[in-house]
Amino acid sequence: MYTEVPQTEKTGQEVAKLPCYADTYSRKPITDIFTKDTDVDKRGRKRTVPMKVLLLAVGRTGTASMRAAMQHLGYVETYHMMCASIENPPDALLWHDALVAKYFPEKSPLPAGTIRTREFWDQLLGNCQAVCDWPACAFAEELMEVYPEAKVVLTGRDVDSWHKSTIPTVYWRATDPELRMLGNTVLPFGLSGSWAAQMYQPMLKMFFDTFFEGDFVHRGKEVYRRHYEKCVRLATDDGKNPDRLLEFRVQEGWEPLCNFLGERVPKAQKFPNVNDSSDFVSRSRRRNRMQMMNVVMRLLMWWVVVGFVCYVLMGMLTS
Repeated sequence: MYTEVPQTEKTGQEVAKLPCYADTYSRKPITDIFTKDTDVDKRGRKRTVPMKVLLLAVGRTGTASMRAAMQHLGYVETYHMMCASIENPPDALLWHDALVAKYFPEKSPLPAGTIRTREFWDQLLGNCQAVCDWPACAFAEELMEVYPEAKVVLTGRDVDSWHKSTIPTVYWRATDPELRMLGNTVLPFGLSGSWAAQMYQPMLKMFFDTFFEGDFVHRGKEVYRRHYEKCVRLATDDGKNPDRLLEFRVQEGWEPLCNFLGERVPKAQKFPNVNDSSDFVSRSRRRNRMQMMNVVMRLLMWWVVVGFVCYVLMGMLTS
């Protein structure tokens, strides 16, 4: 279980540091057989492909469809929240450290300025030619500064429709009691709960608590508007470099996106349409069940070990 426990007590003006979450990484248990998560610790990794496109809008603006579209165009990989939530959960630890460094710099264990360096982002995104969705949108300013050569795409959506869509999906996931239980349960024998959830759930909660200023329901729309305006201003350098930015809605299809990126328009392929609300919820609930089964399998394994040891000891005592 990963909780924000200070490493040192405050003395005078000293501010207690939060833990370096990446340092709490542990290997995937061999009993996690019901989920297909990979276990890649990206600390210290280098860039292997150039970063070409930053898709810096908030989630639920067609970002999953954009990921599919970008990968169809050959931008492999395109990073998305799913990379940390259901594909390679250890990524969530690096994102968590980045969120602490951005919103609580005085408590961050990382050296000042770390999240404004290529070295930090290359280890997390070094195998990616594009990045989208949250939590990346929280670092729009840093990513545009670190990768000035990358083009910027902002997917848009009516703010009321976006807010209505997010509450029963990603906001629900951030406050999901099942996910919270999986991420914070401590089992017998000193075992943690779900290996993946214990990394992902605290990061997702921190993202919503910080980026949306602790109140998504009432402040989400205003944060959305401010974020969009800020991204337009930064990407275009206050209008001096308009060619770096494409403001885009997925309903526009391939042509404006491909023209902006300099890619050929796919003729026989419809623009992707993935990750609707019902699919998101059903997929999340299904993953909860699979993670619970992983936890049960881990407990069973340890009870078998304990039972075998007791059996051997009883045999020795009675022989």
